Amino acid sequence: MDLRTELINIAKNAQIASREILGLHTATKNNILKSMASALEDKKRIIIQANKKDIKNAVREKFSSAFIDRLTLNDKRIDQMSQSFLEIARLDDPVGKIIRAWQRPNGLWIKKVRVPIGVVAIIYESRPNVTSDCIGLCFKSGNAVILRGGSEALNSNLIIYEILKGVLKKYAINAYAINLITTKDRKAIDVLLKLNAYIDLVIPRGGEGLIKKVMRLSRIPVIKHYKGICHVYVDADADLNMAQKICFNAKVQRPGVCNAMECMLVHQDVAARFLPGMLKEFKDAGVEIRGCKVAQRIVKGIKPATDKDYHTEYLDLILSVKVVENLEEAIQHINHYGTHHSDSIITDNRKNALEFLNKVDSACVYVNASTRFTDGNQFGMGAEIGISTDKLHARGPMALEELTTYKYMVFGNGQIRI
Repeated sequence: MDLRTELINIAKNAQIASREILGLHTATKNNILKSMASALEDKKRIIIQANKKDIKNAVREKFSSAFIDRLTLNDKRIDQMSQSFLEIARLDDPVGKIIRAWQRPNGLWIKKVRVPIGVVAIIYESRPNVTSDCIGLCFKSGNAVILRGGSEALNSNLIIYEILKGVLKKYAINAYAINLITTKDRKAIDVLLKLNAYIDLVIPRGGEGLIKKVMRLSRIPVIKHYKGICHVYVDADADLNMAQKICFNAKVQRPGVCNAMECMLVHQDVAARFLPGMLKEFKDAGVEIRGCKVAQRIVKGIKPATDKDYHTEYLDLILSVKVVENLEEAIQHINHYGTHHSDSIITDNRKNALEFLNKVDSACVYVNASTRFTDGNQFGMGAEIGISTDKLHARGPMALEELTTYKYMVFGNGQIRI
């Protein structure tokens, strides 16, 4: 069977499955999700063995340490994957929820009701926990899913997929509700993006090259999960001890993910007091600093930051630092160089905090907190498909509700239009 025929068959079967699972009762879906959680726990050793093959290949290919961290599964991360299924099961089912209902003067009752999108294709790179999160969220929201993970995580993705598909078979659910494209042929994405007769939505999450390719080729509506150039701005009225803890967490806790800080902005009035200690802590943690001219004068020996640096998502222990004159310059810098993902202000000044929240054009804006909280699980959504940097129809962490659309159900008793 040629590649195009194979992918068309997968998409057709996914469409059929999406129509079958549409009517599943919430209790049934929740029981299946709980069984999926147990299956991951029971098969933990097998998952880790498969993941080790991917890690070995990544080391041989000399991928960065941050990349290998995103790729790695261990007991704790598999426990988190399992827990996500349980949390998704506890969440309200958005399918069938009445958004609004009203009656017209002619007696018609109109209900605006949440419904699944249908078939969702997700194209992603390196992080195998995305496989389980996407399956859990799409299943609970009544969508069939087609997954196309990166070849570097194929062994991990495949074993997770097989385990969870086995749970569907146990419950006699159409197993094409979840699908994984296993070919390493890069042309698979090109073919998949043309199957608008069967697939309703494409969600790419990964590097800039992947996102641009999907946007260029897709005949299917796309919600972008673009790169995260996230900022923390330390205001003149910041608690500097708090700022130091938040900035360190935002950069160092897990630098290879999209909600990690890539650029730290500091008000000129506190820069001389804040930067020496902060940058020493970063240096001790192995962070390479690239600073503006003012930052270089305050702390000797740091590399100069270029315009390209401010446009770069490092996903590594590298940080751009810029000293700004005021809040307005910080906001302008973020709106120009940021990717509308996650940005934070550290301040005790309520007026400045509100101005930052209102004027920074990002999906998630914070006051006195780390950008690392931009995460479906941390927001109480159970998990996430990813972080949408688009404005339509979903923005920020994309979970159950964002995986639905709506339709109007109209009830009459013989009305005709005159």
